[in-house]
Amino acid sequence: MADARAERIRNFIKPLRVEPGTTVTLPSDFDPRYKAHLLKKKDGVAMLRTGIELLADYQRRLAAQDTYGVLVCLQALDAGGKDGIIRHVMSGVNPQGVQVSSFKVPSAEELDHDYLWRYACRLPARGNIGIFNRSHYEEVLVVRVHPENLDRQKLPAEAKRKGVWN
Repeated sequence: MADARAERIRNFIKPLRVEPGTTVTLPSDFDPRYKAHLLKKKDGVAMLRTGIELLADYQRRLAAQDTYGVLVCLQALDAGGKDGIIRHVMSGVNPQGVQVSSFKVPSAEELDHDYLWRYACRLPARGNIGIFNRSHYEEVLVVRVHPENLDRQKLPAEAKRKGVWN
């Protein structure tokens, strides 16, 4: 049963996968209207249910092995659906094995450490799933667009020079 479910999901996402090192141009390489074989809303609900069941099974295995942790990073604009994804996709997993972290403006304690410290502190333990609602990528991107935010970082003067991005 699990193999058939996994194969169904694998076939569904195959057209959406990008091989490492591949250059992608979203408008020409991917159709935003892609629906696979889902013709009706109930087809999508059934596919989601299948994925949730499979994810719950994988979570049980992850916890039993207690060797690896899994980190899911969701990056999107405000109102981009991150919370909805977490609510729907993770609805079938055991909440004791999942930690969701949302990153806002850094606190005073977080600013006393390097900019990746707060992310490292919230990495999932072995056997658990961690979800980052936004990621360290945004920390780098926002500061690059708004360099005045570097002033908060308490960096040494030589680190704020022109070559900081190199």
